[in-house]
Amino acid sequence: MSAQDAQAELIEEFSLFDNWMDRYQYIIDMGKQLPAFPDDLKTPETKIQGCQSNVWMHHERQGDNVHFQATSDAAIVSGLIAVLMRIYNDRSPEEIIDTPPSFLEELGLDKHLSPTRSNGLHAMLQRIYSVAEQETAE
Repeated sequence: MSAQDAQAELIEEFSLFDNWMDRYQYIIDMGKQLPAFPDDLKTPETKIQGCQSNVWMHHERQGDNVHFQATSDAAIVSGLIAVLMRIYNDRSPEEIIDTPPSFLEELGLDKHLSPTRSNGLHAMLQRIYSVAEQETAE
């Protein structure tokens, strides 16, 4: 499944919910499914600045793709990480760069997150795109 397909599937899933309380709960539930994040990767280098809560994101190249791991100490942010991982994890740097986050507008996430959560989401996206750009340069 491509990153674009993952976005379309996510949008379809969210359309099943009638209200934002249900959508928030779904996001939180997604975050609970994140794989464990090793404590030794919680370093200043992996910490994302600009997030209200603590967020760490680690990446490594695996063949042609970039593998991300991330975690947060906040439930809703962990869910946002899970959303981003579903779309961008284990993709080629080129596919990451070629997949704008159209799901943000289509789901209305930017409108329904607090400004600080929205800033954090954009900081995480910026890290993902920055990593992809570095990987294509190497």
